[in-house]
Amino acid sequence: MKIDLHSHSTHSDGKESVAQIFEYAAKAGISALALTDHDSTAGWDEARIEAKKHGITFVPGIEITTESPEGKSVHLLAYLPDAANQPLIDAMDKVKVDRYNRLLAFIKNLQREFSELNLDGVLKGLDPMKVAVGKPHLADALVDLKKFPGRAVQFKKGGPLHKDSEHYVENKGIPTLEAIRLVKEAGGVPILAHPLARKNEDEIFVPSEKLRSHFVAMINAGLAGFEVDHVEVLEKEREWLMKLAAEYDLIMTGSSDYHGMDGKPNRLGDHTTTEEMLKRIEAKATGSSIQWA
Repeated sequence: MKIDLHSHSTHSDGKESVAQIFEYAAKAGISALALTDHDSTAGWDEARIEAKKHGITFVPGIEITTESPEGKSVHLLAYLPDAANQPLIDAMDKVKVDRYNRLLAFIKNLQREFSELNLDGVLKGLDPMKVAVGKPHLADALVDLKKFPGRAVQFKKGGPLHKDSEHYVENKGIPTLEAIRLVKEAGGVPILAHPLARKNEDEIFVPSEKLRSHFVAMINAGLAGFEVDHVEVLEKEREWLMKLAAEYDLIMTGSSDYHGMDGKPNRLGDHTTTEEMLKRIEAKATGSSIQWA
C-alpha cells in the first residue's frame, strides 16, 4: 500500500478542494490518504465520498495548532478522533480565534513593506471561524499583489514569512500536553507532525538532555508517535527521532504534507507510512474509524 497520512484542502491552507485532492491521489497511485486540515474536521464527510469514488482508503485526521512551554508552535496530528467531541471542538474554535488574531498582527507588520496588503485581500471571503487561516493565505495575497511569483519563496530565508523575518509573528495554540490529552480523550491517536523540522540544511542540529526531556514529557502525556519521514525532517533529526521512537515503541509515520500543486513543492506520496504503522494507529483509536477501500 502507498499510504500518505498528511494533506490539506481549502478547509484550511491547502490550494485544492477535497475532490481535487482525491482525484490527484488516485492518479498518484495512493492507496490510503489522510485529510488533516488545520484545526478542522470540516472536510471529512466529503473525503469519505471522494475516497469511495476513487477506491482509496480514507483516514480521518486533524493537524492541531499547539504551543510548547517555550511559546514555540508545535503541530500535532490527531488521527481518528471523535469529530463530535465537544472539548476538542472548543479547543479548535479557540485556536481559530488565535490564528485570526495572529493574521491581523502579521498583516500590520507586513504593511510596513507592502502597504497595499489588507484583510479583505487575505481572507477573500473566507470565514476565519470556519477556516483556520494562516501564513499561506498571506502568501497568496502577496502573490495576487504581484509581489512574489508563488508561495514557496516567501517562506525561505530572506522571505517575509520566514521565521527570521522582521514581520514574523509566532503562532499560538493550546498547550501541547493539553492537546495530546484532548486528542486521547476524544479517542484519537496523537502523532507529532514534522518534529524538529528545518528548511535550512546549514543549521546544525545539537541534541541535548533538555530536548530529550521535552519529548519524553510528550510521550508520558500520551504522544503515540512521530512523523519521521517528511521533507523538512532532515537526516540527523530523523535518526535521533527514530532512536527515541524505538526506545519507547512509538509509531513512526511518513507523509507528503500536501498543500496542492501550487501550494508547496510537496507531492502526494513523496513520503509514506507502512501498512503496519497504519494498523497500529487503527488499533489505538476509539473515536472514529478508517474507511477501508
